[in-house]
Amino acid sequence: MRVTKFEHAALRLEKDGAALVIDPGTFTRPVPADDVVGVVLTHEHPDHWTPEQLDRLLAANPGIPIFAPEGVANAAATYDVTVVKPGDELVVGPFSLRFFGGRHAEIHSSIPIVQNVGVLVDDAFYYPGDSYAVPEGVLVDLLAAPIAAPWLKIGEAMDFVLATAPRRAFGTHDMTVSPTGLAMHRARLQWAVEQDGGSFLPLDPGDSTEV
Repeated sequence: MRVTKFEHAALRLEKDGAALVIDPGTFTRPVPADDVVGVVLTHEHPDHWTPEQLDRLLAANPGIPIFAPEGVANAAATYDVTVVKPGDELVVGPFSLRFFGGRHAEIHSSIPIVQNVGVLVDDAFYYPGDSYAVPEGVLVDLLAAPIAAPWLKIGEAMDFVLATAPRRAFGTHDMTVSPTGLAMHRARLQWAVEQDGGSFLPLDPGDSTEV
């Protein structure tokens, strides 16, 4: 399976001629729409989905399912969203999906906490959305770890990587920092993943790796 990072939180996974798109939002250039069999939206915030992004994907692939928590279904009421929650397991095209978590990390006590799901693909690749939800009991081969956000403290992000203990990791959710800040935060996550013998991949938008 090929995993390609795009700007901010957007990801495209490819396997056996099919693609799965995750979290294409406002900070992300249009994600390639060819051969898409499904879309996963971890939560309702616009940096993780927009109508324009969904319309492009659906125009190229009519009828593909959109998997998301109930909050997204409510926010995107004109779309046919398949509601998922932690503990759900399903198959779309050649991809198997398992969902974890349930809550977005707290931004501030004055801001309501929305639903959020982390997604495990093929029991190998894990992305937590905007949370530190650890997929308990899973040996994660490749982790997309949030690196910068209004809700994120880098020490907590490091603890999340330590708790997940992936074989490899790369940073995502990274459009809110400068190049200098990005390099610093990558170095912190690199330290964390190396504590369990893993390695860090400094993927930039458009870069891919295999899992």
